[in-house]
Amino acid sequence: METADEMNMNGATLPNDTTSPSDADTRPTPEFGKEFWEHHWAQGRSSSPAAGAAAASLPHPYLARETVALTPGDALDAGCGTGAEALWLAEAGWRVTAADISPTALAQAAARTASMPAAGRVSWVEADLTVWEPGRRFGLVVTSYAHPAMPALAFFARIARWVDLGGTLLIVAHRQEGAAHGVSPAGATVTRAEIIAVLEPLRWRIEAAVEETRTLPGHAGGAHHLDDVVVRATRLG
Repeated sequence: METADEMNMNGATLPNDTTSPSDADTRPTPEFGKEFWEHHWAQGRSSSPAAGAAAASLPHPYLARETVALTPGDALDAGCGTGAEALWLAEAGWRVTAADISPTALAQAAARTASMPAAGRVSWVEADLTVWEPGRRFGLVVTSYAHPAMPALAFFARIARWVDLGGTLLIVAHRQEGAAHGVSPAGATVTRAEIIAVLEPLRWRIEAAVEETRTLPGHAGGAHHLDDVVVRATRLG
């Protein structure tokens, strides 16, 4: 789980497109470039290092729930932030490529995990996922609350191309209805139906598609509500 309303970032492409065009391409493009994320992670570290480290150490609950039946192999965490999900996957036996646009976030991730036994199974990669190419496919591609400098559905369509045949795509995102809570700007929120529409039925089998609201501790003893959408799909072709 990442700080700042669980925002990560990023987006990218491989040959043999496995997704279909989406109306999301016409949405406003959020301004979540490198400068934004460098400021975000630097600000988070300086405002409350102890609290930030504690929050960043916990992955979101959907990761364990949706991957428990999968056989560990090679995974990509697209928009890894400070690495909570990447480290959890590594501890579960996955070999993880953890990519993020922010060198500050990656430095925090590497420093925090350096002494952990699973650290050797994570490769931290600085990458702008809107242009980066992994040059390979993965048995698992995960993105968690990612906010790239492109519309969310276009981002999901791009990372879906990096899933190997028989592999899994796991998307955890801010639900569109949650925008009223001030979580995310226009173009960065989605619905379950919109994500499903990005994945061609002949090439993908939807294994799970849910919309949930969960509560996190807020400032000064308050509570913060997250409206989430979680989609897990298996690539068929």
